[in-house]
Amino acid sequence: MALEHRAGRSYYYRHVRDGEKVRKEYVGAGLVAELASEADRAKRERNAAEKGRSGREFEHFEFLMAPVLELNHAAGVLVRAELIVSGYHRHKGEWRRKHESA
Repeated sequence: MALEHRAGRSYYYRHVRDGEKVRKEYVGAGLVAELASEADRAKRERNAAEKGRSGREFEHFEFLMAPVLELNHAAGVLVRAELIVSGYHRHKGEWRRKHESA
């Protein structure tokens, strides 16, 4: 965003992306330019704060999930051990009962 000052007057332009190209879009001059500039600045600050907050929420979620993931891993190890002890084996990703030899 650009608030430009020319010949003692303020002009405000927004940069807009059209596909691969970036072009300037005229918003207004004088008081309108200053108000639009301030509104866009406030919006950018809100977006940045929201992005920071969502990042902290994700980190907190990961912190809470760590014990659950450990418990899930331990349960998987115990289930595999029980299946092996009970006479099962893995065949192409599936658990199958071992055949008894006669």
